[in-house]
Amino acid sequence: MTTHRRLVAGIWVVLVLGLGISAPKVEHNLSGAGWQADGSDSVAARELAREHFEGNTSSAIQVVVHSDDAPLTEGDGPAVLADVTKLLEDEDRISTVIAPMPGATLSEDGRTAVVLAGAGVDTNEMVKVATDIKEELGDLGTASVEVNPTGASLLWSDFNEANLSAMLKSEMLSWPATMAILVLAFGALVAAGLPLTLTLAGLAASAGSLVLLNELMPISIWAMNFAMMFALALGIDYALFMVVRFRAARMGAQVSASRAVAEMMDTAGKAVLLSGLTVLISLSAVMLVPSPSFRSMAGGIMISVVFILAATLTLLPLVLFKLDHRINKFALPWVKTGEHRSPAFAKWGEHLWRRPLAWGIGTLVVLIALAAPIMSLKTAMPSIKVLPSEASARVGYDVVKEAFGDGAPGTLQVVVEADEADEAAKVLTADRGVAGAMPAMPATDDSDLAMIQAVPTVDPSDPALSKTVDRLRADLPDSALVGGAAVENLDLKAQLDESTPLVIGVILVLGFLLLLVALQAPLISLLGTLASLLSTAAAFGVAKLIFQDGHLSGMLGFESQGFLDAWAPVFFFAMIFAIAMDYTVFLLASAKEHYEKSGDPREAMVGALAHSGRVIFAAGAVMVAVFFTFAISGPIPPKEMGIVLGVAVLLDAFLVRLVLLPVLLRLTGKAAWWTPNWLKKALPPITFSHG
Repeated sequence: MTTHRRLVAGIWVVLVLGLGISAPKVEHNLSGAGWQADGSDSVAARELAREHFEGNTSSAIQVVVHSDDAPLTEGDGPAVLADVTKLLEDEDRISTVIAPMPGATLSEDGRTAVVLAGAGVDTNEMVKVATDIKEELGDLGTASVEVNPTGASLLWSDFNEANLSAMLKSEMLSWPATMAILVLAFGALVAAGLPLTLTLAGLAASAGSLVLLNELMPISIWAMNFAMMFALALGIDYALFMVVRFRAARMGAQVSASRAVAEMMDTAGKAVLLSGLTVLISLSAVMLVPSPSFRSMAGGIMISVVFILAATLTLLPLVLFKLDHRINKFALPWVKTGEHRSPAFAKWGEHLWRRPLAWGIGTLVVLIALAAPIMSLKTAMPSIKVLPSEASARVGYDVVKEAFGDGAPGTLQVVVEADEADEAAKVLTADRGVAGAMPAMPATDDSDLAMIQAVPTVDPSDPALSKTVDRLRADLPDSALVGGAAVENLDLKAQLDESTPLVIGVILVLGFLLLLVALQAPLISLLGTLASLLSTAAAFGVAKLIFQDGHLSGMLGFESQGFLDAWAPVFFFAMIFAIAMDYTVFLLASAKEHYEKSGDPREAMVGALAHSGRVIFAAGAVMVAVFFTFAISGPIPPKEMGIVLGVAVLLDAFLVRLVLLPVLLRLTGKAAWWTPNWLKKALPPITFSHG
């Protein structure tokens, strides 16, 4: 990198400028839908409805027109309904507009009506349609008549809007906190700003690449949201680890700038590369979940990690070489720039060596106590409560419930062969979980299909709905497919429940194998992998107390749903494990470096803490600051993400990596680094002791 400086710099200029041009479009271009279980009955029912029933699907837009004063046949009502219908008919992406029907979409008192706008495009595009027309629809209301579009497409549109605002607010809060921590960690303003600058370059390139990739396949907007937060924290971690090592060689050992870069890459560079591979492996396991949203989110974060990793391993060495001693400009007066070994963490390592059982048992007790609530953890797909109370989709949802019954916002759509429609109707009307069913509606084309819409007795987020759907699927004719937005959520939850054990198992196995290749030591690789489970379980235990039980809901500003979102266990586990292994690699790579030089388990443990403890502490503080800022703003899902990841990092960096794992090194001694001869021959030779 240092001998091909112009080439490296030129490539990065082209990447950042070329891809960065598209970056500002990322929020507009990426989609908000894709939350579905591919291959499920509900998705099949939706596609049949879009093709054969003029877009009367779960992604159709429901425009709720309501008057408190008089029936909609009087006053401003007829004019508002006419204006709503015209606006919808003028939108090319809407297939057909269905007027309110008495007994179905017009309330008994005549004061609430639902105008249905059929989906003429796929679910991702319908979210964009909702975003484009919702403000115009809302403006059609008068002093006596309200207009509130709602439905699944509006829910995602409103959520994306609230989420974007929250993300921007969180970013504004996290940057000053991050910069302050980095200044304290590096002791110099230039050195502290370097990780942020590199991370921005990586994020600009990754955002632009997501926009381009979205032209080939739909990418969830959440991919960018997660990528921004995750890559920011990870990029700072990597740069912190590398810069500390460079300064130790250049300013501490007084070697030349090129040799300092070489030493940095041969030690910290290897650890960063292995850490990055662990992150990519963990996230790739999420691809096993057959849902477009999950696959695009995992893919989006992986793209950002690849760019961050590339910037750390190519651009950072070049920048450090060029800055050289100028990296210490604007240093704090008490800072010794060449200091690599921390006396405080060396002293802590000696203390742990003398009293391993007391600290080890104490740490286990704390982690197990925090993890205990996980035994009663409940999960479900997000409810309407994820939206602010003033959001159009939520207002319309509440009006529909009040006018048509609790289950009306979660209307079931049963697509069945026409000759079995009567039998299906009998099953629906006889079921105790169905409040009422509309007459069978024939397909609008020549297909031999019919659709029956049925209103359940319970709210879409009520667990009883799942039992109703299971019962209907067992009793309805063989050709019947049960769909609807609420059922799509149930099918996705079932798919997540089925996929989660597989994803977690794959992550653990692949994480262990990568550690084994890196460390060449089976025992400590296994212990390092298992230790990550403790902080993960404890984080979810804390999340259960906060989001399911509602503790701290007032302080954090949210309304408890009574459960944790169903996608949290599988997705957050992958992210937490990736971060945990990040610290594991940093600590154990340093320990292995000391063990290779000395052959002394004590020096390996104490030396690892002395040389990497301060970096892990600072990196953990940065991540906690970044994640916790997401917990204090916006809808529930980003809060869950911020709390779960923030608590996980807090516990993992400060308890597991700086206490429990060193204790395990102490208790296992030389056995931690033992490798059978047959395994030595099978593994590639990897060392961390430069020179």
